[in-house]
Amino acid sequence: MIGFLRFFGLLNTAVWLGGAIFFTLGAGPAVFSHDIQTLLGPNNYPYFSGAIAQVFIKRYFDMQLICGVVAVVHLLVERLYLGKTFQQLWLGLVVGLFTLSLLGACWLQPKMKELHTVKYTVNSSPAARQAAIQAFGTWHGASQIANLLMICGLAVYFWHLANPPDPTRFVSTSKFRS
Repeated sequence: MIGFLRFFGLLNTAVWLGGAIFFTLGAGPAVFSHDIQTLLGPNNYPYFSGAIAQVFIKRYFDMQLICGVVAVVHLLVERLYLGKTFQQLWLGLVVGLFTLSLLGACWLQPKMKELHTVKYTVNSSPAARQAAIQAFGTWHGASQIANLLMICGLAVYFWHLANPPDPTRFVSTSKFRS
């Protein structure tokens, strides 16, 4: 059972980290590539590439939330099955990564979608459009920084799961229960 728990935790974290890297380096830039610009044409490119990116971002955050829930459940199951106490650093890291995913899915993504709509709506005033362009740039920068923090945190957590601490030479007293 211990091997299964370790494998399950590693698999979940690998999917989470791999998804974040693929989205950041593969899917995200591909939507704004020259190939997509040629495919959509110069009139349709700015709006539709952003709209396609919004669909991808929604799915990306859904995947992050699922992996975050699985990681928290994995920590709880490991705690219950192995009788280990929570290590504050790793619990804090997983909860922080899950919170970051939750903030992105429930707050950042809807805000950026709203700003994208205002940015390209014909009915909006030039002042509102300009304000949306500036705000979208700020929010996009914040999301990129959060995404970089997410990837770094996931890489550290993956390393932690892949390199468990060495077993102690002597049996600890916590193994004996009355």
